[in-house]
Amino acid sequence: MIAGRDRHPSTTSGDPHLPRAFFDRPVLDVAPDLIGRVLVRTTSDGRMRLRITEVEAYAGEADPGSHAYRGRTERNASMFGPPGHAYVYFIYGMWYSLNLVCRPEGQASGVLIRAGEVLEGVEQARKRRPKARKDLELAKGPARLATALAVDRELNGADVCTHEDYAPLSVLAGEPADPDTVKSGPRTGVGGDAAHYPWRFWLADDPTVSPYRAHKPRNRRRPSLDASRSTT
Repeated sequence: MIAGRDRHPSTTSGDPHLPRAFFDRPVLDVAPDLIGRVLVRTTSDGRMRLRITEVEAYAGEADPGSHAYRGRTERNASMFGPPGHAYVYFIYGMWYSLNLVCRPEGQASGVLIRAGEVLEGVEQARKRRPKARKDLELAKGPARLATALAVDRELNGADVCTHEDYAPLSVLAGEPADPDTVKSGPRTGVGGDAAHYPWRFWLADDPTVSPYRAHKPRNRRRPSLDASRSTT
């Protein structure tokens, strides 16, 4: 039996929302505590629920791997906002990634939601992820997760602690994982001084967790001689 998979959270409103105080803590406390919690996404197509199985912590200006390492910009402004809000960014011009903001306002940090199990709204996820070979791969990785849940920049800054019935994004208490089943290691694709920070957390032996990949420098192709001559 895989930890956390024998009982799923109720589909009723009896599962309480995580309070803002949950996120108003150091990111390395929040991140592992999110394993087993339930992310709720509501769109015009209906409601979806996802059990979180993998996350990564990013500690803002204290973390060379964080978008906020060099301070506040227009892109990362949501990371400096109140805790319990979403930070959504576009990466490589192709995919969105969903993060949950931690710590008091003005102190940037966030948790990247890397993977999870779709508990409700599987049909919606299948339509958005038609190439998934099986349901356990629908949200296996941050880009796949964002695609399956229809996450885009419109959710940037969304309050995930609201109790509104039709809030676009919220987080329920769910069934937090037993700490003994939560593993940690380096973050996927992070290089430089932060490459070995053990700030990725995942539910051991869960099939929805994405594979770890070390950082590989991106090859930048040098323009050809003809191309360089054509510029002005």
